[in-house]
Amino acid sequence: MDVGLILKIVGVGLLVGVSCQVLSKSGREDHCALVAVAGIITVLFLLLDQLGSLINTLRGLFGF
Repeated sequence: MDVGLILKIVGVGLLVGVSCQVLSKSGREDHCALVAVAGIITVLFLLLDQLGSLINTLRGLFGF
């Protein structure tokens, strides 16, 4: 895992955190939940290659 990927994840986290704070202060908690879910999905897409590599390593380790 390289530093660039970690910085992208941190950036998404900061963006989601600030957005949720602004939406909560304006009384739109339902939109805040949607932004949080979108942030989680975005991070999962960023980690997709790393997760695939992990699964292939586990398959090789256990012989599947």
